[in-house]
Amino acid sequence: MTTSLQDGQSAAGRAAARDSPLAAQVCGAAQGRGDARDLAPAPWLHARALLPPPDATRGCAADRRKKKDLDVLEMPSIPNPFPELCCSPFTSVLSAGLFPKANSRKKQVIKVYSEDETSRALEVPSDITARDVCQLLILKNHYIDDHSWTLFEHLPHVGLERTIEDHELVIEVLSNWGMEEENKLYFRKNYAKYEFFKNPMYFFPEHMVSFATETNGEISPTQILQMFLSSSTYPEIHGFLHAKEQGKKSWKKIYFLLRRSGLYFSTKGTSKEPRHLQFFSEFGNSDIYVSLAGKKKHGAPTNYGFCFKPNKAGGPRDLKMLCAEEEQSRTCWVTAIRLLKYGMQLYQNYMHPYQGRSGYSSQSISPMRSISENSLVAMDFSGQKTRVIENPTEALSVAVEEGLAWRKKGCLRLGSHGSPTASSQSSATSMAIHRSQPWFHHKISREEAQRLIIQQGLVDGVFLVRDSQSNPKTFVLSMSHGQKIKHFQIIPVEDDGEMFHTLDDGHTRFTDLIQLVEFYQLNKGVLPCKLKHYCARIAL
Repeated sequence: MTTSLQDGQSAAGRAAARDSPLAAQVCGAAQGRGDARDLAPAPWLHARALLPPPDATRGCAADRRKKKDLDVLEMPSIPNPFPELCCSPFTSVLSAGLFPKANSRKKQVIKVYSEDETSRALEVPSDITARDVCQLLILKNHYIDDHSWTLFEHLPHVGLERTIEDHELVIEVLSNWGMEEENKLYFRKNYAKYEFFKNPMYFFPEHMVSFATETNGEISPTQILQMFLSSSTYPEIHGFLHAKEQGKKSWKKIYFLLRRSGLYFSTKGTSKEPRHLQFFSEFGNSDIYVSLAGKKKHGAPTNYGFCFKPNKAGGPRDLKMLCAEEEQSRTCWVTAIRLLKYGMQLYQNYMHPYQGRSGYSSQSISPMRSISENSLVAMDFSGQKTRVIENPTEALSVAVEEGLAWRKKGCLRLGSHGSPTASSQSSATSMAIHRSQPWFHHKISREEAQRLIIQQGLVDGVFLVRDSQSNPKTFVLSMSHGQKIKHFQIIPVEDDGEMFHTLDDGHTRFTDLIQLVEFYQLNKGVLPCKLKHYCARIAL
């Protein structure tokens, strides 16, 4: 049976050789007669010369069988100690079901950085999403999940950064990086990631929004948002932007128009006629990035830059740089482009934050909310049972009384700029107790404070406290309100040998900064809004 099978294979090989020289090479190598020289014959040899004579084929096969039989006879026979375990030679010893199934989800190690440049390496599958990575880091570091944790893509060589959407695959983002680039993934909070779903009026100012079709009556910001999510209608975002000319260092102020099909600019003033509109960029094969140092790296006229970067960009020359006049304008453009590109997917990310593709999506874990995300209410603890003060007038009077009580209270803890008094029983460590708070950022500059707040989102109530650079004896409260950053000086005042801190020229006084921050988290007071989210530099 074996001989006839080999003879049949030799005959098939000879027949194939007459039709295809390549088949003759493969056949010869499979029968053991070919080597490296057979697979790469000299060009002057004819293809038929690669086949040995038929008789030689049968002779070689017979010699090999005889040698194999002699080797078997020379081997000593070993008795089988377990004959009952013998099975047919045609039956597999191990069933295929006993082997583990091959995992098609390949794993890769990624490195994620925090704001203080500490990092953590994670081994993740190829289908893991940005939301899954955030959830994994939240669980590993025991953070409170308030749905604001975000993964960022940072490109230091061009000074750009963007929010990686929750549904995006992290490994696909990494595949767009060049080998020589030192790009990084950052993990931090972004309170403004989905804020446009909650307060759309802050993101779409009236002077920047128009409509392609005529509308009856005024359009509310909520209706504008619904138009972005609809596939049939869309609002137009328009306004002047500074655009960097391709291949040049100069910038030119041009009128731009954003539609569902892409971004266009007008070649004649503010004309929207089709013959005056020229295509600038589309969204499908590019991502929108925010410029971190536009003036320094790209010579931009302002610090409110953004750009389109193709997914497979070869370098800075492929970037399409733009620059707005103010932060609110840049936020409007970037938010509208995100909505036009992803549409309903962003709304699903906002409504179902725990939906993910990979196994790291923790559906079984109940969502936790940060204290800063909860609705802070006024409470009355004077009676036997505590109660919520629902009347705003009563809450205001209670807040005033509490402020007066704090003013009369003895200074049990010293401020960092105070001096020991007779009534003080604090130790030296309590003099700087506020320095251990996550919202205190020591001696950072005004520009650095603004950068931190912008990074974590221009949402009402985002704040931090820092040392004043102009006056070393005072502090500064920096906070966000109405898409702008405002700074309030905290002045130390002395009364009867005791040191207090105040924001309103001494009308409301606090023994230390912790009391001050806690008070304005519950009461607006002289501030434009309550303190809600603090900027913190977390460590991984």
